[in-house]
Amino acid sequence: MPNVEEGISEAFRCLKCDQHGAHVERLSMSGTGISRLLEIQPYRYVFASCNNCGYTEIYNLTTLEGKDDLGHILDIIFMD
Repeated sequence: MPNVEEGISEAFRCLKCDQHGAHVERLSMSGTGISRLLEIQPYRYVFASCNNCGYTEIYNLTTLEGKDDLGHILDIIFMD
């Protein structure tokens, strides 16, 4: 089974210019308060940008992949 990035890239159809294909990258973000101070990044997203016009859509990885407790714990330990 292809990973989430490959799946989104292959299935992406731009809402602005109707072209197929996208450049896809993961991004993790910290919240506010203690998670920001400790650089814990529990919020994970995938950004898909149209290869033709640059229009970008954002997808929540927790929704797409499901809850990843082990990955979250490793992120906290290694501050990745």
